[in-house]
Amino acid sequence: MTTRREWNDLPVQVRHAVEERTGPVLKAESATSGRNSELAATLRTPQGPIFCKGITTASSLSVMHHNEISASPFLPGEIAPRLLWHVETGGWLLLGFEHVTGQHANLTPGSPDIPLVADAVNAIARVPVPSETAGRRAMAAQWTRALKSEIHADPPEKASAWSTDNADKLTHWAARAPEHMDGTTLIHTDLNPANFLVADTTRVIDWAWWRTGAAWIDPAFVLIRLIAAGHTPAQAEEWANRTPGFQAASPDALTAFAASVLRLWERKFATTDATAAARAWARHRLG
Repeated sequence: MTTRREWNDLPVQVRHAVEERTGPVLKAESATSGRNSELAATLRTPQGPIFCKGITTASSLSVMHHNEISASPFLPGEIAPRLLWHVETGGWLLLGFEHVTGQHANLTPGSPDIPLVADAVNAIARVPVPSETAGRRAMAAQWTRALKSEIHADPPEKASAWSTDNADKLTHWAARAPEHMDGTTLIHTDLNPANFLVADTTRVIDWAWWRTGAAWIDPAFVLIRLIAAGHTPAQAEEWANRTPGFQAASPDALTAFAASVLRLWERKFATTDATAAARAWARHRLG
């Protein structure tokens, strides 16, 4: 979590660098959502509105903003807002995006947004990733690093009683997850409701965590969010099975992934609705 700044808090040098690209900023309206940017605001300019997000270059989170920049050359405009420019000066890194309106996705049972989310997930999976970039962003390697210490650790103090009672089984399956994750499909990896903007079309925002890997991974992440929104695990899997990537996944891949997500999320944020949903899915998979 970062401390949010206002536009006028930025150094004059930084604001001038932005205005060289946008013209004078007539008004800046700070966003209320988002956790990983020190600045997140709609800039009203003579060219029209621009969404600007940024971070101090000394922050460890600046790598996430560089990740978004790295994805921009191959992300189609119908899937994600276009990156118009980026500025690195005066100790700040700022990104200027096409301004897109829409509501965050409603994933509760019966919501009309759910088919639109499926369309967006399938569209992401069809985006080709340049081979010279894909190898550096492999999900399997990242998941291996994330699990390296976790699979040898005791369950976290705030783990549920079920997770503690089934720690050996969860560890066994979680350790197998990376071997199922290889692939060249573009995956967002953070497809929570706030990262879908639903209007006439659905756009996906916040590409800081993008990776390449097996095509079932993004549908599986959405599946967990569906459970958090009130679907049963079986209903959420039924939805995911409408995506070609999930249909092709082996049962072992899904069970291993469910166990690994639970182990990682209970360590990082044990009491969230998303973690409770991950637990419900793991229980469904493991019996």
